[in-house]
Amino acid sequence: MFGITPFKKNEVAQTGDVVDFYNLVDNFFNDRQFPMMSLKNDTFKVDVKENDTEFMVDAEVPGYEKGDIHICYDNENLMIQVEKKEEKEEKGEKYIHRERSFSSMQRGIYLPNVLEDQIKASFENGVLKITAPKGQAPESKKEIPIE
Repeated sequence: MFGITPFKKNEVAQTGDVVDFYNLVDNFFNDRQFPMMSLKNDTFKVDVKENDTEFMVDAEVPGYEKGDIHICYDNENLMIQVEKKEEKEEKGEKYIHRERSFSSMQRGIYLPNVLEDQIKASFENGVLKITAPKGQAPESKKEIPIE
């Protein structure tokens, strides 16, 4: 059994006799040891349903606002992109350590033969709902007359 000692225990920053606890935790849960931990935040859950008349897409993007979400349909692909920037600024404080965060994720979904001017989207309680009505499939075979 492995125990709970980090594999990279020699890389822990030490300040005098005190071990830097935050670096200890970061090193213990780094991407090389637990690669699945880094994958869980790189994307968001998307469900795609289809019936005879339309495609229905539900995307779970909790923690994001309506303005953080961008949707476009191009070349039979529905692209959903979310971006969030956070920066806290407190005046009058002397900072030793200050953090900012930026996250960006995007998903592409192939939706053929969609009436792109009739795509509708709504966002409520962290769930993005998109309906894309189906159009006529272009003829796969077209005869070209000879002049």
